[in-house]
Amino acid sequence: MSTQNTNITEKVYKKLSIQVSLTGLSFCCFDTLNDTVTSFNEVHFDTFHKATKIEDLFADAFRDYPELNDAYDEILVIHNNNLSTFVPAPLFDENFLGSYLQYNTKVFKTDFFAFDEIANYEMNAVYIPYVNINNFFIDQFGAFDYKHANSILVSKLLVASKNKDDKKMFVHINSEHFEIIVIQNQKLLLFNSFDYNTPEDFLYYILFTAEQLNLNPENFPLELIGNIDTESDYFKIAYKYIRNVSLIDVNDLRWNNYFSEAENRNHFILFNS
Repeated sequence: MSTQNTNITEKVYKKLSIQVSLTGLSFCCFDTLNDTVTSFNEVHFDTFHKATKIEDLFADAFRDYPELNDAYDEILVIHNNNLSTFVPAPLFDENFLGSYLQYNTKVFKTDFFAFDEIANYEMNAVYIPYVNINNFFIDQFGAFDYKHANSILVSKLLVASKNKDDKKMFVHINSEHFEIIVIQNQKLLLFNSFDYNTPEDFLYYILFTAEQLNLNPENFPLELIGNIDTESDYFKIAYKYIRNVSLIDVNDLRWNNYFSEAENRNHFILFNS
């Protein structure tokens, strides 16, 4: 989705991507001439509570990080929450966006709904963006594009699955929820989001999903994305019960930045934006 466009009179060959949630934000700057990531920062809202306005926390970040106030040719805001789903194009009607979400999240008549077209895959991501955060960015930037994090994630995984006929499960881990994506040769077989508190929760939902799709834990490949490494309790419990577990290979992503393998895996969506 896009806000109102303004004319760019002088290109600076820079793009800003900002991934936002209620617990913080991360952002990176791209050199669009060389398609490289030139800087990256992450901000955690450790002091966030109900009495704190989220806009004030974002205002603090804009004060503390001058890069956010630079001039850019492109600005992309990425909304990261579990309020999203995917709808095949033949079943999609822009006039009924809320109806697609009502089965997996609580929706209200006052909610604002948005969608991203997933180019070349005949489906749309339907989601609830953070309207108050978008309004804050309108005051800061005037014009910007915005997407849901899962639109970028699923699009990237679909592209990478070309000519791969085996079903593969991906799990993208966020701090309070994780997404399970199952793909086979550029076809999205399943997408779902789960809240979790413990490694046992994490394992239960993975095995339950595998059972529903007749995926044998002795055979199907599972790749993990996000803030996870081989020493994590979440990796260890998955490795104990699923034979083919690995961290996603980010070597193709690292060519355009100087950040570590762990940072590329953790910020897979942002660096692919």
